[in-house]
Amino acid sequence: MVIQWSEEDGAYIVSFPEWGDRTHTHGATYEEAVRNGQEVLDDLVALWRRLNRPLPQPATLATSL
Repeated sequence: MVIQWSEEDGAYIVSFPEWGDRTHTHGATYEEAVRNGQEVLDDLVALWRRLNRPLPQPATLATSL
């Protein structure tokens, strides 16, 4: 789960790189983004398990400092 502030959207955007570029959520605060992200992630894991699909392997992201 990657959380980034978006000036354009005025919100924290949550993405899930391992799950594809169409999987995301957001929150007005960082805490809300984390809660929403956890909910999406829980739903994704449950769905993939029901479909007997292997969960994606974690990716290593580059540091952006």
